[in-house]
Formats: sequence, C-alpha cells, structure tokens
Amino acid sequence: MDWRQNLGSRRIPRLPDARFPDVSATIRSVSGERSRSVVDVLLVNPPAPDGGIWIRSQHRVGRRSRENMIWPQVSLAQLAAMLHPDYSVEVVDAIAERMGWEEFQQLLRNKQPRYYVTQVTAPTLTNDMYGTFLARSLGAKTIAFGTHVTPMTRETMGPFPSLDFILRGEPELTLRELIDTLEGAEAGGERSVDLSHVQGLAWRRDGQIVVNADRPFIPNLDDLPLPMHHLLPLDKHRIPMLKGPYTFVVTSRGCPGGCCFCIKHVSYQYSVRVRSPENIMEELWLLKGLGIHNIHMYTDLFTVDRQQVIGLCNLILKEGLKIRWTCNSRVDFVDEEMLQLMGKSGCWMISWGIESGSEEVLKRAHKGISLEKAERALRWSKAAGIKNWGYFIIGLPGETEETIQQTINFSKKLPLDLALFHIAAPYPGTPFFFEVLENGWFRPGTRWEEVDMDRSTVLDYPGLSAEQLEQAAQRAFREWAMRPGPVWTFLKSLNSLATLRSALSIGLQHLSWIKS
Repeated sequence: MDWRQNLGSRRIPRLPDARFPDVSATIRSVSGERSRSVVDVLLVNPPAPDGGIWIRSQHRVGRRSRENMIWPQVSLAQLAAMLHPDYSVEVVDAIAERMGWEEFQQLLRNKQPRYYVTQVTAPTLTNDMYGTFLARSLGAKTIAFGTHVTPMTRETMGPFPSLDFILRGEPELTLRELIDTLEGAEAGGERSVDLSHVQGLAWRRDGQIVVNADRPFIPNLDDLPLPMHHLLPLDKHRIPMLKGPYTFVVTSRGCPGGCCFCIKHVSYQYSVRVRSPENIMEELWLLKGLGIHNIHMYTDLFTVDRQQVIGLCNLILKEGLKIRWTCNSRVDFVDEEMLQLMGKSGCWMISWGIESGSEEVLKRAHKGISLEKAERALRWSKAAGIKNWGYFIIGLPGETEETIQQTINFSKKLPLDLALFHIAAPYPGTPFFFEVLENGWFRPGTRWEEVDMDRSTVLDYPGLSAEQLEQAAQRAFREWAMRPGPVWTFLKSLNSLATLRSALSIGLQHLSWIKS
C-alpha cells in the first residue's frame, strides 16, 4: 500500500488564530421573554445544611433550633417593604417550608430572580454560599447580609466569588440604594457603575473587594414601612408551649448592656432606638387582620424603654386588642408594676438572659446583673401570671467546674418554666471573640461552621477542654429538665396533636443531644 495515501503524512497546517464561537446572543433570543413567574428580587432564608430547623436573623447569630422554634423571617419582610411596589418581590423561607436543595434549585429556575438576597450565619456559611452559587449561575446578582458577613466582609467575599455584594450593618437603606443605582445604570445603558457612594456596601471593582464607608444607624424606626408579613408562610411558624402560628414584631433596636458575648456589638453597638407605641399598634392590628393572634416582641431588649412599654400595654388594653404576646428582657430592666401591666395586656412569657449562677463569671462577662436581681425579677414575673424562660451560657471566661455547678444549682432554684443551656460561642466582632483570639483559646483548625452555641464549641480553656464544656452543657440541661416540675410543664403543653408531635420531636432531639 502506498504510504502517501495516509493523510497523516501531509504537512501540518499553519497554526490558525483562535476563533471560538459565542452563542450567548442566540441563546438569549431563543429564551425569549421572562415568564410571569419570575421576580425582580428574591429574599431568601435558604435550606438547612442537614434538613433540620435552623435560626437565621438580621439581629442574631445562627444556630440549630433544638427547641423546634421556627423564626419568622420578619427581616426579609421588612426588606421587601423597602422595595415594593417599585420592584416585584417575594420571600422564600426554605426552613419554614422544610425545603431541600433540589426543590430550592427548581424554585430558582422558575423565579429567575434578577437579585438574590440571602441571610448568612457563621454555622451555615458554606451552605448559604451554595445558594449564591446557584442563583448566580442563573444570572442573578447575589447579595448577603447578617451578623457574620458584617465583621467578616473580606473573609467572606474572598473565598466565595459567587457573592457579589454584602450589606454591612442595617441593610434596609443600603439594599434600596444599591438596587436603585444598578437599575438606573442599566436603564441608561451604562456598562459599569460606580458604587462607591453607597454607604454600608461591600462590592467588587475590577476584581478587587471594595468596602465602602459605614452607613449611619437609622435614627427613627417609625420611618420604616411596616414589614410585608403576608409574604411569609405565617401558618408554618411555631414556638414551644404555643398552639398555632405566631410572628415577630420588632419594637426596638439596640441594647445599652455590655455583655461581652453579645452579637449586638456587631449589629447595633450601643445605639438604642424605639418605635412609638402608636406605630407598633398599627402593625399589631395589621397582623390581627391576617389572623395572627400570637406575637413575639422581637428585640435586643424589649424593656429597654419603660415609657414605651407602658404606653404600648395601655394602648393594647384601651383599644381592646386581644393578643397573646411574649418578649425578652434583662432582670435589671423591669419592675413589679410594669410586669403586672404587661401580664394584663397579654404577655404570657418572658425569656431572660441569666447566663450564669456565678457572680464572678457574670462580672467578667460584663453582664451587669446580680443573682439577687435575677431571682427577684423572675418572682415578680411569676406573680404577674407570666411564664419564665431562662437562657444560660456554659463556658464564658472564668468558667470552672465549680461555677458550672453553681449555674446548674441556680437554674433549679429559679421559678423557670423552660431553660436552655447554650455553649459559649465567640462570634466574630464581639469582645469575647477578641479575648479568645488574644489568649489563644480557639481550638486549632477551627472552622466557622463549628461556632455554634447550640451543639458544640471551639473553645479550649487551659482548665476546661471543648469536650468538657459540651458535656457540662448537656449535664446542666439534664439536671434541670429531669425533675418533676419541668416534666409536668412539658406534659401540660401537650394540648393538641400538633403540639404533641412537636413536643415529641423536641424531646427526641434533646435526648440525642444529652446522650451524645
């Protein structure tokens, strides 16, 4: 056979210029117009990392909800109100809807959002960023906010290139200005837009992360539009000891307390702003019209302003608004007269940040309360017909085996209907975080997903290891809960099939936690 018939024997052609095909324009023309199901701005509480119930909030840190408490995404409803009606908006609460990632991805395909706004927390960071990856792959501009990305701005945007923007601090005005600016530039045919004037924004310019000047706090909360509660899955919200749905009403922002571990050092620092009782009542009546009769006054410190609390309680009674409500408080921001009025106006439970049964630990944490004040306030509350929910933290600086036992003993002494024992968590930006960093108390190899006050710790004290702190928190809950009083309270709460199912789920989660 003649070898010259082999085409491989011919001279190799000259190397041509690369001219790869670009079918983008063709694809866009084939895609046609956006369907009616699409939305301009999708505000998202993304799916959980493990299919469980997780808490995310503009004002708080994230954690897994061992008590099966589904937190209403009022911060998303507030952001929606800032954009409506100029932009079409929808809220997706994947936690409340028990939505997995596959279903969530299909929802993104259907909605094709132009802007994807998401909650982000430390324990769910990588999980939450997966949502931005999906949204960006579908053409959305991705925006994150929360108490993790505010102090960890560059450290979040650097490893996660799918995140376009971060709203630092209070997000409402920053989000509105950002979207207005981007839309104005697009309408004007501008290829690039300078965002350096948008206070509170972190963004990317020529591949570099730019952090703009901080935005001042919103001085008057009454100026904000009422949250669009109707966008939330109101029938899916649940809280222990309560039959039926509930939601949040944010009555104030900020707390004057100095607790070293509190995320308020990141969110609002020492700023305190309160809404007027009249403005709050407008929202309460709106919720009444939506069929919601159970409210949690969701704040850093509900009783921060006695005059506001008294005014609100008097208006509830005067206008005959029949609601049941809960709140939080510090034991040094109440008095007997005020608690009596709160009980008469529908308050049935208060959550108290007690933290420790050791005066020394409380002092070192800059809590600013005494054990005597704690016991007195809870007895006043009980006398007013209000249930008490106590929050404790195991593992604050100065903690020892002895102080842990003091906390357990004190919790059993108090008139508590519910108690939760969290593990100290040094969230970025808090004074506690910097103290842990300075003293080398972080466990080597710490990942942000491990900074979770509900299940584990990243602390290694010289005298107390992470494992000892976790075991102590489990022991504390076990000793408090396995007594006749708490058991009877648990049984009395089983007043319907729904609460029975929830209670059994909560019980199983706690049993698995204290046995782990």
